[in-house]
Amino acid sequence: MKPLLSIASLLLLVSAGFAGDWPAWRGPTGQGRSDETNLPRTWSSSKNVKWKVPLSEPGNSTPIVSKDKIFLTQANKGGSVRSLLCLSRTDGSMQWKKDVTYAEKERNWNPSWYGNASPVTDGERVIVSFGSAGMFCYDFAGKELWKRTDLGAWDHAFGNSASPVLHGEHVILWCGPNEKMGRNFLLCAKKATGETVWEHDEKSGSWGTPIIAKVGGKDQILLSTSPALKAIDPANGKELWFCEGLSIYVYTSPLTNGDIAVAMSGYNGPALAVKLGGSGDITKDRLWHHPKNTQRVGSGVIVGEHVYIVEENGMPHCYELKTGKEVWQVKSRPAGEKTWGSMVHADGRLYVMMHNGETVVLAANPKYEVLAVNPLGEDTHSTPIVSNGEIFLRTFKHLWCIAEKQ
Repeated sequence: MKPLLSIASLLLLVSAGFAGDWPAWRGPTGQGRSDETNLPRTWSSSKNVKWKVPLSEPGNSTPIVSKDKIFLTQANKGGSVRSLLCLSRTDGSMQWKKDVTYAEKERNWNPSWYGNASPVTDGERVIVSFGSAGMFCYDFAGKELWKRTDLGAWDHAFGNSASPVLHGEHVILWCGPNEKMGRNFLLCAKKATGETVWEHDEKSGSWGTPIIAKVGGKDQILLSTSPALKAIDPANGKELWFCEGLSIYVYTSPLTNGDIAVAMSGYNGPALAVKLGGSGDITKDRLWHHPKNTQRVGSGVIVGEHVYIVEENGMPHCYELKTGKEVWQVKSRPAGEKTWGSMVHADGRLYVMMHNGETVVLAANPKYEVLAVNPLGEDTHSTPIVSNGEIFLRTFKHLWCIAEKQ
């Protein structure tokens, strides 16, 4: 009989098995940051492509990776069928596909934008939001574990996009937005059963996915909505503090380093940074407030003492985190197309996908430097993800795995 592995060895194996996972929208912390190194810097549709697989429907969502599996959402034109795909990360082959049908009409700016939210996983189950069609949970074999089809219709001309977020034994979902009818509410449910733990209502909705942040040693849910950045207690759904200064169109997720939070509006709206640690109205603790900016759809990233963001028109910015002072003086965009993609920071670089399929690679440095512009020749509204030395890119036509050839 072979000797049993020690507990230390088992823990090491478990740790290694999860190393490099990208289990949620914007990664393990929801902040678009990765500790990985030796990632590809340059590629094209024929260079450093490990594999690519066709997708039957376009979509704006970003995939997630757990162990040997990739999970991705898509929807058909009109949103009558919304799907969760499970692919092999080894070669992109389809493992299973689960379809959810929805017969009602749900408003959207584009008839192909019904697959905007990314799934989330804890390594055993995968949870996905399909907007008005509901929230669904599956195991890794594709068996449905539970569903919530009682969350109401979400009605807004721009559709919805917030992804579910895991916190301990719970899943958090920002439900909405609803423009003229229906609720805008934060839902906390048990991830094992889908049973409601608490609900928190807001007057206005938004599109950005909330994040979990540790403030003063305690977890808080940071939610960007109109007109304020807010913190919600994940234990009971009660509001802890708010900081005013946002507009009615908020597409980005909040950013934080634990001491400071940054929130940005879109559609010519304002941006702000606030010192954390207070309660109630902490608007007085704002470190800076930019009253007007151009459109911002994708989320930025905090690296050290700086905030980086690329606007919809493709113009990149670097601000001092504590002062909001513009550091980069960029006169022209690094690529020729606009973007809805969010930034990813890894290996000292900033990766962001442009609408035309080019991925711009910038140095994560106060000195502005374009390291590469990598074309794929296919349109996208998605965001890169990184896992175990590979970069996964979702376009309207394919899912690509980018890796340095050995």
